Amino acid sequence: MEALHARVRIRWVVRAVIVAVLLAVVVTVPAVFFEDRLAELGVSTFLPGLAVGLLGLLLGTAHAILLYRDWRFELQDDALYLERGVLTRVETAVPYVRVQHVDTQRSPVDRTLGLSTVVVYTAGSRGADVTVPGLPPERARRLRNELRELAVESEPEDAV
Repeated sequence: MEALHARVRIRWVVRAVIVAVLLAVVVTVPAVFFEDRLAELGVSTFLPGLAVGLLGLLLGTAHAILLYRDWRFELQDDALYLERGVLTRVETAVPYVRVQHVDTQRSPVDRTLGLSTVVVYTAGSRGADVTVPGLPPERARRLRNELRELAVESEPEDAV
């Protein structure tokens, strides 16, 4: 089984920071309207938002660390196999015969961190079924090409 690049944790923590800031704002804006009530309790208007933001940041960071620890993928004989999840373990097998096309993507954050994501589209689905995030660009290109070759070589009777 192959692990993701360690820098993917930074990407996931950046996402957690953004979510934590948004949560803090969502809690702080209504708190402004209850400033008098909060003052009676001796609580600053910004304290609830700060508390929610810090809690979101801590949980998001812990989630990023645990997700990285448990995220694995492997090219097996007949399928791309993935294991991931923190609270809920998800094991996915994508038979090569079902692969329609494979993309590599690089968001601005990915480019900054030197990472890429491989997106696998499968037959009978409405969108991207599987993504493999947090790969160095060269490894992502190799994985994309390997998946494409395995999909072309697979026989219809190999389908699950």
